[in-house]
Amino acid sequence: MRSGFVLAVAGLSREARIAAGEGVETLQAGGRPAALRDKLALLPDAPLRAVISFGIAGGLDPSLLPGDVVLGTAVIVADGAADRRLPCNPAIVAAHVQRLAALGPRVVTAEVAGVEAAVLTTGAKSALRARTGAAIVDMESHVAAAFAARRGLPFAVLRVVCDPAERALPAFAASALKPNGDPDILGVLAALVRREARIRELVRLARDSGEAFRGLSRARALLGLTLGVDA
Repeated sequence: MRSGFVLAVAGLSREARIAAGEGVETLQAGGRPAALRDKLALLPDAPLRAVISFGIAGGLDPSLLPGDVVLGTAVIVADGAADRRLPCNPAIVAAHVQRLAALGPRVVTAEVAGVEAAVLTTGAKSALRARTGAAIVDMESHVAAAFAARRGLPFAVLRVVCDPAERALPAFAASALKPNGDPDILGVLAALVRREARIRELVRLARDSGEAFRGLSRARALLGLTLGVDA
């Protein structure tokens, strides 16, 4: 890990590829929070400029659509009955708001929920929204926020909605990734054979994720060098 760089923490290899650029180092663990913690623990103690949780997320706020950008104001660590709140750096949030102004109302600032396991059903999404007030949920932001807090580093979240609040994910989605964060195509085909997924669900998920990644790419282009983190 080179010093003076922004660390972009993602779940998927595609997210990491989008985040990559001058002044940015990336790290992803295939949607596995425990593996992400292990990888972060192994990073050398070189000085970093900031840590950014970067990628796509599940929608909790019913008003959000696939492709909407959420800039986190804080991460709610959904950990049993004792939820914790880890704040994001206001200066980075303000800089990101300014840089993404061209996206208009498709950019919102809100709190983000971080969880250890995928939230698949609409009922589970609704319950998490009622409990935390968060607008979106992912499985990396809480791990990245805790790492940044331990290292005394500025932290921010930029996530784009994939599956909206009213959309359930197929049950196999929680295990449809390879360890490196690439889609497990054979796993998806096996789920179809076992009738754990339907073609209609896959088409809908592909459409939502396509919109989410287009939004993520647009946001990344607007952020520029070092993911929009000023020196």
